[in-house]
Amino acid sequence: MRKTLTVLGFLAVFPAGLANADDDCFVPMADWQPRDAVARLAEENGWSVRRIKIDDGCYEIDGTDATGRRIEVTVDPATLQVLEFEYEDDEHRRRDRGAPSHD
Repeated sequence: MRKTLTVLGFLAVFPAGLANADDDCFVPMADWQPRDAVARLAEENGWSVRRIKIDDGCYEIDGTDATGRRIEVTVDPATLQVLEFEYEDDEHRRRDRGAPSHD
């Protein structure tokens, strides 16, 4: 009975761990683009950078977009592909997967 509960407990936790893995980047450091390339990506998109940090193995840009809205952008360190784009508003928080849309 104890073995069954252990296995069931493991199975209950395991899928949740997989769901969180989507937010992580698993790229060897040797394949990373330099921080300057991330700064250029931000500049090309009209973003002002407050900070570039590493979070869960990904680059994360904190700053503002061209209109002055606060943003948080998660970037793949090897390809510099935008993985997640968030507007950080005081009233509410909107999350967009992928590249931002230019309305």
